[in-house]
Amino acid sequence: MLAKKTPLLQSFRSLVFRHASHLSRQQYDVIVVGGGHAGTEAAAAAARVGAETLLVTQKKNTIGALSCNPSLGGIGKGQLVKEVDALDGLCGRAGDWAGIHFSILNRSKGPAVWGPRAQLDRQRYREFIQSELLSTPRLTVLEGSVEELLVTEPNPEEPGQHRVKGICLANGNHPISASSVVLTTGTFLSGSLFVGQTTSPGGRIGDAPSSPGLSQTLRERLGLRTGRLRTGTPPRIVKDSVDLSEAQLHPPDSHPTPFSFLNTHTHCKPEEQLPCYLTFTTPGVERVVRESLHLNCHIQQDAKGPRYCPSIESRVLRFPGRRHQVWLEPEGMASDLLYPQGLSMTMPPDVQLRLIREIPAMHRAEIHTPGYGVQYDFVCPTQLSPALQVKSTQGLFLAGQINGTTGYEEAAAQGLWAGVNAARWALSMPLVALSRTESYIGVLIDDLVSRGITEPYRMFTSRAEYRTSLRPDNADLRLTLKGFEEVGCVSSLRYQKAVRVRDKLQEALAALEAIALSSAKWRKKLPGIHMTVYKSHCDLQKKEIERVQKEENMCLSPDLDYFSLPISLSEEVREILDRVRPSTLGAASRLQGITPAAVINLLHYVKYTGQKERGIHRNQPNQKEQGEEQRCV
Repeated sequence: MLAKKTPLLQSFRSLVFRHASHLSRQQYDVIVVGGGHAGTEAAAAAARVGAETLLVTQKKNTIGALSCNPSLGGIGKGQLVKEVDALDGLCGRAGDWAGIHFSILNRSKGPAVWGPRAQLDRQRYREFIQSELLSTPRLTVLEGSVEELLVTEPNPEEPGQHRVKGICLANGNHPISASSVVLTTGTFLSGSLFVGQTTSPGGRIGDAPSSPGLSQTLRERLGLRTGRLRTGTPPRIVKDSVDLSEAQLHPPDSHPTPFSFLNTHTHCKPEEQLPCYLTFTTPGVERVVRESLHLNCHIQQDAKGPRYCPSIESRVLRFPGRRHQVWLEPEGMASDLLYPQGLSMTMPPDVQLRLIREIPAMHRAEIHTPGYGVQYDFVCPTQLSPALQVKSTQGLFLAGQINGTTGYEEAAAQGLWAGVNAARWALSMPLVALSRTESYIGVLIDDLVSRGITEPYRMFTSRAEYRTSLRPDNADLRLTLKGFEEVGCVSSLRYQKAVRVRDKLQEALAALEAIALSSAKWRKKLPGIHMTVYKSHCDLQKKEIERVQKEENMCLSPDLDYFSLPISLSEEVREILDRVRPSTLGAASRLQGITPAAVINLLHYVKYTGQKERGIHRNQPNQKEQGEEQRCV
């Protein structure tokens, strides 16, 4: 079975045009700004929770576009895709529909670090996402640009200095009101494009940046700390101009593994998959880079770029004299272009052509679209709660690259969780958080809000302390039941399937545990199955997770005065706690600069002093819904 609805692009375009000219309403529960990976997941998730949702995007036909690489998943990233799917998100099913080359990375290692990955057909992926949004109840799409946020006085019964009540569009239309707003601006927040010594406003080639009023609202009206980051994309190469015989052939897996737990197979048949090719840079590439540095203003900027997906200029300067990998990846079943993964560059177009022709497989290559760099604003993510709500601003949620991350998968994961909480806020339900002990999404969000970023954040399995338990194959058992029973973002169909899988696994485990054999005898009886002695590690990790979860449930009041706490804390520790304002003791323990002694003193304060008088509580009743306990899920 492949879960897919027939694309209805004509109906989708008609729907968007209709909404663009005649909004049926001026009041929504949730408004999502941006139609990229974070925005589409946020809008769909908010609607699934039950909120009347408006998605505002500059161009309807770029909703779900793959702005950079035509791929999904990978080591650490594949786990995020599986978790988004387990919570009924879109990108996993979209990947199964649009994938043209499936592989499991790291298969030679243990299953905890396997990385499901797929090359995608750009057009198929975009069509799937647009079709899904069209068929989502309670979701409206509007084409437009947001000029600024509507900001009012806060609700005095809730933490925060401001309250967001909607948006104003740049075209002068009437304001649109909402109980909560999710910003997923990607690289468009005060975005600038760089090619050689030329700079122009934009967040993606061919698209304008967001309105400058939005950045001003965040900085000046809301007082948020912002920074500047950069990224880039490689030139697109005409496939017929490349001599693929000079590159190493890398075929896909013979049996594609779907991302989605709802799917048993992928849309692309195994025999129809396309290969990728591997080649390498040469000394000539390094020579061209060094000779053209004076023509490249992007590489000379102070804005931080991605460490783990750097431009070829950065790689040459950081690691001189090395040979660097270049993957030649297909962009679609019918596409005549190749994506040279590893050759992101921002030098002038004529120099880009000189550079790629220094690689043997591309000595006669032609460039279809030159590479370029992007610089954009981001909001320092330590100003967010684990629900991805801005601490100082009621009803404002942020997701994706605006929080300092890089990558489709990281954006999709944040978008889903921000959409969930924006809907719950609008519907007067308590906000929810995911622990790093139960999901990679929890690791991602906790790293952002607790530690902040100094460069674009990318997910790796090494970031998860409990990766033995957080495998790609069990994301449904970890999250689908919770998503249905506690969060409200999972359909009954998916929930029922997860329950059946759980019950069958429990029955099978009980049957196996009733048979006691040595490892040698098991191998003899099951000669074709590779066996890992995994259970002891899982049991030890389970005990550690239970200990950490106790700390996570010890909540710290958002308005606690750390400078007046009558416990032994250094001035530096007090300043860190006051600036970041961690929501739990566990989050405080992971802050850079917080010593073990400080954590112990906080722990004693939480456990043994009067929590009510001093504002520290455990499972404090939610102020928006009296009588219902706060949840740290």
